[in-house]
Amino acid sequence: MRPHWLPDRLFFLPFVLISYTVSASPHGWDHNGYVLYCPCMGRFGNQADHLLGALAFAKSLNRTLAVPPWVVYRQHSPPYTNMHVPYSQFFRLESLQRYHRVISLESFMTELAPKYWKPGSHVAYCYEMAAARSADKKSCPMKDGNPFGPFWDHVGVDFDRSELYSSLSYHPSGVLHWLERFPATEHPVLAFPGAPAQFPVLPEHQGIQRYVEWSETMEQLGQDVIKSQLVRPYLAIHLRIGSDWEHTCDLLKEGKVNSHLMASPQCVGWNLGTAIPLTLEMCLPSVDEILRATRYWAQRVAARSLYIASDSHTYAQKLQETLGEKVKVVALKLELPQTDLYVLGKADHFIGNCVSSFSAFVKRNRDVTGWPTSFFGMDDVRQDREDL
Repeated sequence: MRPHWLPDRLFFLPFVLISYTVSASPHGWDHNGYVLYCPCMGRFGNQADHLLGALAFAKSLNRTLAVPPWVVYRQHSPPYTNMHVPYSQFFRLESLQRYHRVISLESFMTELAPKYWKPGSHVAYCYEMAAARSADKKSCPMKDGNPFGPFWDHVGVDFDRSELYSSLSYHPSGVLHWLERFPATEHPVLAFPGAPAQFPVLPEHQGIQRYVEWSETMEQLGQDVIKSQLVRPYLAIHLRIGSDWEHTCDLLKEGKVNSHLMASPQCVGWNLGTAIPLTLEMCLPSVDEILRATRYWAQRVAARSLYIASDSHTYAQKLQETLGEKVKVVALKLELPQTDLYVLGKADHFIGNCVSSFSAFVKRNRDVTGWPTSFFGMDDVRQDREDL
């Protein structure tokens, strides 16, 4: 299922180039200032976590956030062929306005930058430790390597100088220090090499997810899959089991982590003193665990169909044998992982991966709408809590 704006062989090519023709801007200049950043840590799930934190950061400083495009990595292409997909292709930009002032980075560059943020005034902001890793040991590494260089080249920005800081925090509690150090009158645009946010997203910022609403195009794509392929009630599972993920979960085998690994606070808790121990089955569920948990929840919700989203094997045949003929098992290879996210989010029950930020995006979406979520390797823990 291919969206009308997705051409054969030229994936997202219409969005790779930005025209910088100056025209009358519907956006007035915000004298409170702007926040810009490169969404350069990880794939979609990580970028989504960072977006929520960046929104909270911009709001705490009362600056407008220039929402960047998503950095999409082609699976079967050489390096340095990232695609930059405008936020509004997947989600409604106007919905973010209900939380705080935003403008797309594309609009900022075409409508405002030519007049208010011209070449010669492009200042980069970063921690001193980050600058210490740059070639000259004193400049923010804004364009060092991939995806940093391709991102800012895509935006059309070269940086003229750097402002370094050491004791500032991206947490909103440090807002006064930012206002004192970088007032908008002297520093109208704060441009960062990465998101001014923590990963995973802080608990107090997870509710911002309610303002991340699917675009009309994505709604249509997702609903087409649900209506044509699935029967309610349907169970949905996310299998994060690829070879690259195995290396991540090896940290558990090696004893290098206990409870917190990537997005794991979403299911083990944030307080290390009381967190549930993180197990290998929670990070990299075995086939037996996948079959067991799926059968358990299929029975509990009386599922008539199962939707599988996977980065590797789907185990569709094994799951069909386990669930029997009365449950339709659906495993599709869709053009967009965001369509998977939509379908997972609308399931009657969802089983995710505790450590995956992709699963975390689904869980947050479901939390704000009241739909239940569980995780592989955690049913026994969940049942113990229910019995208390």
